[in-house]
Amino acid sequence: MFKKHLVLFLFMCSFLASAQKKYNKTYYNSGQLKEEGWLVNNQKEGYWKFYYKKGTIAKEGHFKKNKPTKYWYFYRKNKSKEKEGHFKNGQKNNWWLFYSRQGEINHKCQLKAGKKNGYCFRYQQNKLIKAEKYRKGKKLKEWTNLKSFKRENSLSDLY
Repeated sequence: MFKKHLVLFLFMCSFLASAQKKYNKTYYNSGQLKEEGWLVNNQKEGYWKFYYKKGTIAKEGHFKKNKPTKYWYFYRKNKSKEKEGHFKNGQKNNWWLFYSRQGEINHKCQLKAGKKNGYCFRYQQNKLIKAEKYRKGKKLKEWTNLKSFKRENSLSDLY
């Protein structure tokens, strides 16, 4: 009986040791924080933040088995938002928003496996100026007025 409990105890200990989760911080040579987040079995997992050398945030988002996943935010060195969007299996997917240096959305695009795939909408001073349609990164068509865009496209494709 003791032997069975000992084997079970050792098995549980080895299982717990193999799935170690720890909070990790990496620093630049200057001592400034470079990145921070969770490691599980030495792979990035969960929420992570990355920083520029001067300490401002560069990007933040989730990892699963060392690959970016879910929603991410990217920032410029001046702290303004540069872009944001979804990752799936380590690649950009779904809708992504891209910002001007003034903080306004200058375009938003549907992506699949990191390439434009679907629609892109271009803005200038918060006004829609152009719509484009892509497949596997190649532009198929462009519209400069909403009426012709609506006439030729199904709005359900935007979801």
